[in-house]
Amino acid sequence: MAVSGIAQRLPGWWYQRHLRPALWPLLPVACIFGLLVDLRRALYRCGALRSHRLSVPVIVVGNLTVGGSGKTPLVLWLVHHLRASGWRPGIISRGYGGSARQVQAVTPDSACSLVGDEPVLLARRSAVPVFVGRDRVATGQALLAAHPECDLIVSDDGLQHYRLQRTVELVVFDGRATGNGWLLPAGPLREPLRRLSDASAVVWNGPRDPGLAGAAGRLPQFDMQLAGQRFVAAGGGSASCGAAALRQRKLHALAGIGDPSRFFRQLRALGLEFEEHSFPDHHSYRAEDLAFAGEGVLLMTEKDAVKCAALLTGEAWVLPVDAVVSPPPGQAGLLETLLEKLHGRTPA
Repeated sequence: MAVSGIAQRLPGWWYQRHLRPALWPLLPVACIFGLLVDLRRALYRCGALRSHRLSVPVIVVGNLTVGGSGKTPLVLWLVHHLRASGWRPGIISRGYGGSARQVQAVTPDSACSLVGDEPVLLARRSAVPVFVGRDRVATGQALLAAHPECDLIVSDDGLQHYRLQRTVELVVFDGRATGNGWLLPAGPLREPLRRLSDASAVVWNGPRDPGLAGAAGRLPQFDMQLAGQRFVAAGGGSASCGAAALRQRKLHALAGIGDPSRFFRQLRALGLEFEEHSFPDHHSYRAEDLAFAGEGVLLMTEKDAVKCAALLTGEAWVLPVDAVVSPPPGQAGLLETLLEKLHGRTPA
């Protein structure tokens, strides 16, 4: 099998519960990777590598695994609730998938090819400043210089970007949890599970993994669901429809996110039947990728829609989703837990 073919298959192999024999040759590399991860973290801890503090608190929303787990909807949830609590947040992101090498301000009309798909989505839905850059310290500084009214930074991803000091760390897992439990490249883990001991809380986007929930120890843990019931026109405008209007029609569902099956399950829960079209996370779409769209109605995620708008020729609908975050019975909510930490107090 060609190297490119193996690379395409890796994510599917990683998120199986057992280590596939095809991954055994990568175990020595995974062990070396783990040593390098520990060394890098130790160098930051002892000050040999410098980290930098911004002038405002920083909340990092990240994950320990490769691929999307629902961080962007959680960032939107946080920004909405923090604004309602009187904070004036801004968002920073690496801009994964974009070509920009310098810090960039993101607007709702920014090109995904330049700044990445998720930042454009954040700019359209958050109503707060969004900046992207590979150096999150410089990105945060640029945002604060341009928007001095901001008194809080939310970083979409960046858990492993230790140059940026943070006040709060939220680690997000989806239903795939840690897959086979191995570090890269034998598995999907960017860091060992013991890294959870330094986090502020864990958010589960989907069912909890019992073993992993135990590994999180006494960390506050919250459940998140992505709720969406009504479709909006992919081309913009005010048109919308419910799932009932799409039943009995020829449907194609497109998803280029970390776990496309999550979107497909959501559509089935709405009673829809369709043909699946999965693409890699952050896929850069071309017209030929959507050749099937003229044969029926196209359904897609918001993240895909920001990249596909110029390629659409037929009827297409987008399913916007919002995060719904809930605590276990008797535990403080996520917002209350964050506010306690932001104010320098231990949550009750």
